[in-house]
Amino acid sequence: MRDPTVKKMPQGELRTRKKPKLILNYVSGELGLIGGAVEEADSRMSRNEKLLRAFLEAVGTTDFHRLEEICSGDFVLELPYNDPPTHLEGFAAYRAAVEPSLEIFRFRLDLGKIHEGRDPDLLFAEYTSDGIAVPTGKPYRNTYIGVFRFREGRLVSLREFFNPAIAAEALAAD
Repeated sequence: MRDPTVKKMPQGELRTRKKPKLILNYVSGELGLIGGAVEEADSRMSRNEKLLRAFLEAVGTTDFHRLEEICSGDFVLELPYNDPPTHLEGFAAYRAAVEPSLEIFRFRLDLGKIHEGRDPDLLFAEYTSDGIAVPTGKPYRNTYIGVFRFREGRLVSLREFFNPAIAAEALAAD
């Protein structure tokens, strides 16, 4: 079978067609893109880190207008440790489920660490809440791990892990 990247020239010479070059760099056991691809990935990651920070701030201030700007219309929230586990699709479903909870729990989210994924549109974050359960006045302090996915400058999904027993304890009557 003939190689499609090789073209026979009229003079009988063989010439390889030019293909776009992707230059790779082997650094500490991993392949990394060089040049414009790295700059583009760094730019996306930086933008996504800013969106992650803005998201946490908007949740803490219950700014749903800002959250709608940050999240895509097809935003997905997964809370695997909820009882029962929760999977919400669409920003409207997210808002309908989360808005009542943010009336019960008033808190600020403090970002601890951001861990980068290999994909610039994937970030892992450690953060904590500091606030109160409104019905009881008890403190609400939880620790979270979030898996954030981004697409075209918007947050498209969040898988959030936290301890629901802490929330239940904050709501329990003495």
